[in-house]
Amino acid sequence: QVQLVESGGGLVQAGGSLRLSCAASGRTFSSYVMGWFRQAPGKEREFVSAINRSGGSTYYADSAKGRFTISRDNTKNTVYLQMNSLKPEDTAVYYCAADPTDWLLTGRSEYVYWGQGTQVTVSS
Repeated sequence: QVQLVESGGGLVQAGGSLRLSCAASGRTFSSYVMGWFRQAPGKEREFVSAINRSGGSTYYADSAKGRFTISRDNTKNTVYLQMNSLKPEDTAVYYCAADPTDWLLTGRSEYVYWGQGTQVTVSS
């Protein structure tokens, strides 16, 4: 089992940047594919990005391509989401998720473990 704790959210102006972190408990962090999702008020939780166990492969939603970068540090049991050129439509609660596979999963139901989320608000 793994526990996930997100941090790094906050209020930022449009065009600004934020770096989200997700710290995982346990000694098997490198055995999990990691993903980031987000949920805006009144909307479904949607996929943002995923990274495989080694960090060598990544995948992004179209909305994140070119602006967001996912990375992980297996020595620190942490996955990151660097978000640049933020837009008001990026406003959401951001969640990290983990699954004991090496596939780049994009479906919400495919991930077993979830964090509590961190709020990101982008003002115009």
